[in-house]
Amino acid sequence: MHAYRTHTCGALRAADASNVARLSGWVHAKRDHGGLLFIDLRDHYGLTQCVFAAGSPAFEAIDAVRPESVITVTGQVVMREAGTINPRLPTGEIELQVAEMTVQSAAEVLPMQVAGDEKFPEDIRLKYRFIDLRREKLHKNMMLRSQVITSVRQRMIEQGFLEYQTPILTASSPEGARDFLVPSRMHPGKFYALPQAPQQFKQLLMVAGFDRYFQIAPCFRDEASRADRSPGEFYQLDFEMSYVTQEDVFNTIEPVIAGVFEEFADGRTVTKPPFPRIPYDQSMLEFGSDKPDLRNPLRITDVTAQYAGSGFGLFARIAASGGVVRAIPAPGAGANPRSFFDKLNDWAKAEGQGGLGYITFDAEGPKGPIARNLEADRAEAIRVACGLKAGDAVFFAGGKKDVAPKFAGAVRTRLCDELGLLEKGTFRFCWVVDFPMFELNEETGLVDFSHNPFSMPQGELHALNTQDPLTIKAFQYDIVCNGIELSSGAIRNHRPDIMIRAFEIAGYTAEHVEEHFGGMLNAFRYGAPPHGGSAPGIDRMVMLLADEPNIREVILFPLNQQGQDLMMGAPAEIPPARMKELSLKIELPPAKPKVTVG
Repeated sequence: MHAYRTHTCGALRAADASNVARLSGWVHAKRDHGGLLFIDLRDHYGLTQCVFAAGSPAFEAIDAVRPESVITVTGQVVMREAGTINPRLPTGEIELQVAEMTVQSAAEVLPMQVAGDEKFPEDIRLKYRFIDLRREKLHKNMMLRSQVITSVRQRMIEQGFLEYQTPILTASSPEGARDFLVPSRMHPGKFYALPQAPQQFKQLLMVAGFDRYFQIAPCFRDEASRADRSPGEFYQLDFEMSYVTQEDVFNTIEPVIAGVFEEFADGRTVTKPPFPRIPYDQSMLEFGSDKPDLRNPLRITDVTAQYAGSGFGLFARIAASGGVVRAIPAPGAGANPRSFFDKLNDWAKAEGQGGLGYITFDAEGPKGPIARNLEADRAEAIRVACGLKAGDAVFFAGGKKDVAPKFAGAVRTRLCDELGLLEKGTFRFCWVVDFPMFELNEETGLVDFSHNPFSMPQGELHALNTQDPLTIKAFQYDIVCNGIELSSGAIRNHRPDIMIRAFEIAGYTAEHVEEHFGGMLNAFRYGAPPHGGSAPGIDRMVMLLADEPNIREVILFPLNQQGQDLMMGAPAEIPPARMKELSLKIELPPAKPKVTVG
């Protein structure tokens, strides 16, 4: 018999009754029933109930064993009595009558319990992550993650992609976030950077003639955490293709993404390819976001023209000054009490807005503070434009062109939640396309890249030379699921002349482009195929499939919100001798003065 186990803790069934078996695992739970002591023994594969009879040597030994100790038990498999069968367990028809027990590793008093659904503070969970990972839900999340990655890899290979590994130690590159830097011992004063993404390398692979590349790529960005973004590092399905248009990219990756989600949907519906294509301008108008959640049925309407020159002074002045007014419908909300509207008004003020105006409609017509100051024909035009009927209401967000649409999007989300309109049990995918190539920097007032500087502008060099930069669109696209951006992608700018001109418009000299992107630019001078790709986030895909609101619940060993590893103690100070070896000297920022209250 094997030293540790003949079966896993999820393997024994009724057919094994009367056989002798040996199991090893963690003591999940103990139940003392007087003359009998029951142990739930757990391993990676499942859980088996083990029975210790009073008077046996094993009974006395197990009595002193704490939960989460690792033990090995040997005994006979027996059928449970009819009233004690547990249909929720695959092993629920049998139990193991223990004759021998060995303690492999005794556990100390636990800082957190594994059995049960008790919630524990995040700092405890992260410090003792190896214990937290034993808990059923988190353990399943990590298994799901592994299965998703396996499925992604298989589907990409079936699509004709080959997997390659790009460098981890590379040069610093302005990708929109801060690099993590690694000092070079052999080149004092110089640093490597951890890649924010394999962007330049995967494009160089296309120049090298590899045609279809993919990688489950680790990426490193020194940026703050949020619910859908882990600080420090993350993983993405990075892929690139040669000789493709934007539609070719969509048609290739959609079956992969849809297939993975269908495989692990667990009864939820998934958008069938082809996914809807929504232009950026339309997305900002109808959804107030470039990450539209299509489960929300509400659509925003522009009503600036209906308020221009109207009797409602606030919105009339906004329209006259070049601002916009957006209407967000609230079907069925017209009959709600005044407190419903007051609550939303208070919420808007807490969001930094002046308030949230509205009109309700009943059989007699429009009602409310705005309706009293707005011409009846204009109110009717708003009702028709928004597709409203008696019993409905409509809310308004007005202001500058770069502010009001985003607030309208927040109102849309809030109304959907308040009215319980969100579609359940579905993954709704779409592409957001036709992103602006450039935008106006609010701080400097100068033209800057709005998204990825490596994207091909629509109209190529002719557009850069003849159009207002703020009107130029890029072959830039995002894939969005349920309001969460899974990735950005683009048809790449593969021509040096177009790249230098694009950067020139954004205020960068040709010398700057040569200095920072010389490797890729030089490669393009020796024949580069048209190419494009994208990089859906693995962490976010698993987060959606696991129905987890926080991305840390699908990452094995995440950092906390401050970018710290509480388990391993990172980041940590480096001994002076090591600092000297790296030719480094620390100059800490001055300590913040303490504030005293007199």
